[in-house]
Amino acid sequence: MIKEESAFKRTPKSISLNGDLVIVGGGLTGTCAAITAARQGVKVILVQDRPVLGGNTSSEVRLWILGATSHMGNNNRWARETGVVDEILLENINRNPDGNPLIFDTVLLEKVVEEKNITLLLNTAVYDLDKKDAETISLVHAFCSQNSTQYSLSAPLFCDASGDGIVGFLSGAAFRMGAEALEEFGEKFAPDKAYGELLGHSMYFYSKDIGRPVKFTPPSFALQDITQIPRYKTFNPKDFGCRLWWLEFGGRLDTVHDTETIKWELWKVVYGAWNYIKNSGEFPEAENMTLEWVGTIPGKRESRRFEGDYMIKQQDIVEQKAFEDTVAFGGWSIDLHPADGVYSDQSGCNQWHSKGVYPIPYRCFYSRNINNLFIAGRIISATHVAFASTRVMATSATTGQAVAVAAALCKKYNCSPREVGQQHLQELQLELYRSGSYLPQVKVSDTDNLVSKASITASSTLRLSGLPGSDHWETIKHSVAQMLPVKGAIPAMTVQIEALTGTELVVELRKSSKSFNHTPDVTLETKRIMLPVGKHAITLDWTSVFDEHCYAFVCFMKNENIRLQYSEKRVTGLLTVFNATNPAVSNYGKQEPTEDIGVDTFEFWCPQRRPNGRNLAFKLDKAIEFFGTENLVNGSNRPIEKPNAWVSDFADRDPKITITWDKPEEIRQIELVFDTDYDHPMENVIYVHPETVMPFCATDIIITNCNDEVLAAITENHQSRRSVFLEKPVLTQQLKVCLKGSSGHVPLSLFEVRCY
Repeated sequence: MIKEESAFKRTPKSISLNGDLVIVGGGLTGTCAAITAARQGVKVILVQDRPVLGGNTSSEVRLWILGATSHMGNNNRWARETGVVDEILLENINRNPDGNPLIFDTVLLEKVVEEKNITLLLNTAVYDLDKKDAETISLVHAFCSQNSTQYSLSAPLFCDASGDGIVGFLSGAAFRMGAEALEEFGEKFAPDKAYGELLGHSMYFYSKDIGRPVKFTPPSFALQDITQIPRYKTFNPKDFGCRLWWLEFGGRLDTVHDTETIKWELWKVVYGAWNYIKNSGEFPEAENMTLEWVGTIPGKRESRRFEGDYMIKQQDIVEQKAFEDTVAFGGWSIDLHPADGVYSDQSGCNQWHSKGVYPIPYRCFYSRNINNLFIAGRIISATHVAFASTRVMATSATTGQAVAVAAALCKKYNCSPREVGQQHLQELQLELYRSGSYLPQVKVSDTDNLVSKASITASSTLRLSGLPGSDHWETIKHSVAQMLPVKGAIPAMTVQIEALTGTELVVELRKSSKSFNHTPDVTLETKRIMLPVGKHAITLDWTSVFDEHCYAFVCFMKNENIRLQYSEKRVTGLLTVFNATNPAVSNYGKQEPTEDIGVDTFEFWCPQRRPNGRNLAFKLDKAIEFFGTENLVNGSNRPIEKPNAWVSDFADRDPKITITWDKPEEIRQIELVFDTDYDHPMENVIYVHPETVMPFCATDIIITNCNDEVLAAITENHQSRRSVFLEKPVLTQQLKVCLKGSSGHVPLSLFEVRCY
């Protein structure tokens, strides 16, 4: 029993904790930063003011994770963000292909609590801080309402991944809020006052059919006049969750301090919308439907942005500017929303894509005036226009990973975040590469990788001379292109075609104006072939020569009187893409600005989701031979200008590679990188995915030494990256990596193998 006499005043329980890095904000950015840093040996304190991790993608808000893949609706091929966010998405799709947001919560929580170097504080909000001097934070103060405990959290380094930038704000870090004028950075897409300077908040609802009539009585605060919402006629019983992303409000208010006001307005909209669906008489199919869930906190898009040593801008995104200090990348469109949100009579978003992914420099990830403060997520150093692209969660996750690795180097060298970029940039990029990050337009040299000085042989290697036909034929409803990796002359290609009437087949040979892009914006040749009714084998012989590795696009232009034969076979680094539409990301087949707003005009050629998205059936007069073992050590671990993978032959049911050194080497760590289809966006909510393991990925791996002794055996793999840490270093002159897979239609492949 506890019994205390009266007192003049009491104070909460107080706990002081010390670490190497305090991360404030447990959204996807902070979570990925914490996991990455912990694995680098950094003692992390992760402070999250909500009961679960994930922020906007948690079960409290339920927004899907998206980034460069853009729902497969742009020209960013093989662009999914890798590293820890990739690991999380792959784990989720393996356990949770139906997109249950509650299950996704558990994936994030499990990943964090499994890391012994992370101290996790949930329901804990930072409200104050102390500083050592004008430029240095010494500790932050936080309070947990659930256990009535006050925390003092100290560390030499801090990372603000809080979304609103509470640590940056309290510490006096320079920040901005609102939109820059065109004159400041020359951004032609800079919005005017009428459009607005801030993106608003959103809240969603889930509904379900319970098989019997359900009455709905709206609360008194629900919107009574649904016609106040210009788009109200688009409401329907089928849409739920973040498909209603346009239920947005707050862009004319202070998106930090007016959040509670904004929340009430969004509740008003949500319950008013549901009242319209249930009680207007327009939707008899909603009679048996009930509300299953309504958000209780709004998902925030924009508030403060903090100034680093560089501020990424619109031109950097559109031009895909290369930076010496690239540590992350983006690929979502520049996506501004009208400040009036759901009450605006304009389109809910204004999206403009670049022709490919763009690099983000390290100088955007630390405060320019607080010397021990990293900034990550939507608050990085970006203009309002550039932020419209960098803000999305998968991109933000890559910023968290970059900050985490930089923090490890700060600890290693006892230096500041700025000094990492000035003195240890190559090591930063190397460690990011090793931890799974993709750094566009950066070639990383890993001289410690023992495989780079070994010879590598394979049980087989794909010589792509064609893909066999199936019973699947499709009319050319949308122009379709078979992407082929090429250098030099392109082989003659024979395809099977059926003309439903006498008609003209038009085929164009295209490439991208930049070899690392996959926007077919350069037409090299055009063939026009008159076809009589019936099936034909058509051979396409081209004269063009490609000076460098890139992808050729053999484009069969739209003609619904022609059918093409497809194949059931799929190959790493091989795709068909379609000049179709995807209105969800403002893809209407071609991007054509009607005025000069500083973006490009180009067509969209995008893949289809499985089980669709088959390759064409074709034969080549000369095999394409870009699938060799040399790709395993070429410094790229995804298809870019070529497949960048070793791919086994279709007939090889037990593919393996053998790594041989001139003399025995001591091996303590082995790293493998597999193909988990980097075109697949892996949305974690709303979407239902047809697979739990990507068909290109090896599921079972056995690694043996020169005596055929098993060093490691991995079963049921579904991850891109697998690390093998040997209990004792092994001295061997040879390693064999044997692969097994689950799909008979896909030859197994491997992007990379590294040994240390």
